Amino acid sequence: MKRMAIVLAAGQGKRMKSKLYKVLHPVCGKPMVGHVLDTVKQVNSERVIVIVGHGAEAVQSYLGDAAEYVLQPQQLGTGHAVTQAAPLLRNEAGSTIVICGDTPLVTPETLEGLMQLHESNNAAATVLTAQLDNPKGYGRVIRGEDGSVLRIVEQKDCSPQEDVVREINTGTYCFDNLKLFEALEKVTNHNAQSEYYLTDVIGILVNASETVLGYITNDSSESIGVNDRLALSEAEQFMRERIAKRHMLNGVTMIDPSSTVIGADVTIGSDTILYPGTIIKGYTVIGEDCIIGPNSDIDSSIIANNAIISHSVLDHAEVGLRTTVGPFAYLRPGAKLGEDVKIGDFVEVKNSVIDNGSKVSHLSYIGDATVGKNVNVGCGAITVNYDGYNKSVTEIEDDAFIGSNVNLIAPVKVGKGAFIVAGSTITHSVGENEMAIARQQQVNKPGYADKIRNKAKAKKNKG
Repeated sequence: MKRMAIVLAAGQGKRMKSKLYKVLHPVCGKPMVGHVLDTVKQVNSERVIVIVGHGAEAVQSYLGDAAEYVLQPQQLGTGHAVTQAAPLLRNEAGSTIVICGDTPLVTPETLEGLMQLHESNNAAATVLTAQLDNPKGYGRVIRGEDGSVLRIVEQKDCSPQEDVVREINTGTYCFDNLKLFEALEKVTNHNAQSEYYLTDVIGILVNASETVLGYITNDSSESIGVNDRLALSEAEQFMRERIAKRHMLNGVTMIDPSSTVIGADVTIGSDTILYPGTIIKGYTVIGEDCIIGPNSDIDSSIIANNAIISHSVLDHAEVGLRTTVGPFAYLRPGAKLGEDVKIGDFVEVKNSVIDNGSKVSHLSYIGDATVGKNVNVGCGAITVNYDGYNKSVTEIEDDAFIGSNVNLIAPVKVGKGAFIVAGSTITHSVGENEMAIARQQQVNKPGYADKIRNKAKAKKNKG
């Protein structure tokens, strides 16, 4: 059976009190609508229609060609929103998920269970429901004696008997697509808000003696729809716990999960240890047997097996096998470290390749450079890559030795096995196995220190 999905993402989200459009607010580093789109695609939805309105350009820019789009120019209710997809879907046979773009916690497993119940019973509609200890504010799901759904009653319309029902409507549905659009033509806006409600479709189908079912999610947190910053923080917390649990069950050790933040798209290998205060986000991939943290911030980086990252920031960087980084290092975009590399404290690497076995142990800057194998870069050495107008490249070949406090003024090349004496400022290339020294000759003046001090005292007394 063909599967389709309609994602409702046209609301403005005034209660967010934000310049950022509601469904683009991130949960664990990914916009909410991105979570929803990933979920519906994981249940084999062949067509995904996103209903956009406020912030339409921003939503389309983020999702790109991952979906089809329909504009809802006026927001006249959920039923009206789904109707906008009629030109694309009304003649399609199959099952259609309708889900809100601000429900990031709904899982593929839950959607698959919903759709299997729906399809195996040839239902006209199946409602995703949840059992809440405190259902106040939610529409109640009223079932018949046979367990089918009779109606959905909003909180304000509940009778005393209906008010005690704990099963609520999450706002996610699965419909027989042809019956959905047929029923939508019968929905009216004869209500206090003059809006067209999708929940009215349930009543229309029941009155037509169609089968309407309810599927209860095992995790009530999936019912959270994010309408304000409080709900956003709750969704973030639930998602963080879910992600942490998944990684730990896959063999990752987290010393303190409550103080460790992992993004939704992060991959981590088994036997890796994450220490407290660590933030891992974006499309980061971490190998096996690594030690990460404490207090490291890693974004969209690749870290190979057995690497160690301590108190450091990595931004779109690559770290090779058995390489150590930190403490207090900064790998900026384009930093690529080979195997058995050492990047020590207060070292910054930007847009540079450092090959196997090389060491930049402390207080150095390597920018726009290629560093060969087994190179030693001494304390305080830097590549001077920017002249105020252009970036230039430094090339250091294998087995070179760069002494402490050396300035390499790019563009410059240091040959294989070359030796640069500490304190030198190198402005010309150094050949293979050559030694370079470029510093002013030292001059000692006996007794001159006392003259300077006496002169300073006299000036002070005069003042």
